[in-house]
Amino acid sequence: MKSIKMLMMAALTIVSVSLFAQDLSKQNAKEPTQKSEQLKYSCPMKCEGDKTYVKPGKCPKCNMNLKEVASASDVFVCPMKCEGDKTYVKPGKCPECGMNLKKVEKIAKSFACPMKCEGDKTYTKMGSCPKCGMNLKEKKEDHSGHNH
Repeated sequence: MKSIKMLMMAALTIVSVSLFAQDLSKQNAKEPTQKSEQLKYSCPMKCEGDKTYVKPGKCPKCNMNLKEVASASDVFVCPMKCEGDKTYVKPGKCPECGMNLKKVEKIAKSFACPMKCEGDKTYTKMGSCPKCGMNLKEKKEDHSGHNH
């Protein structure tokens, strides 16, 4: 009788563990990816129009390598600044000098108390200083150490 109870307990334990593990794998599969912006790829020859793919590879029609598509938030500029601060929404060539436009990297803004009551402490969002209550000001880059 004791051995039957032991076998039943072992079987129950194995079934419980396998069901629990199976439930966890289903939950993990349903969780959305944490990627804020997924890269997209398209054919540079546009042989499929504006069709995009989520993985790099070859175009099924012309067999060319798929190229990364610029997202709507990307900004491009001429590296020679021959048009001043003019920006473009697509990569390409500068109409003035013909150089390839470069993607502008986004710089995170930082804010600090103008009274420096917290020293050099910075914040990522606008607001007011927790010590003195003054409005936080955007911290500008210090270019005093080098020439432009």
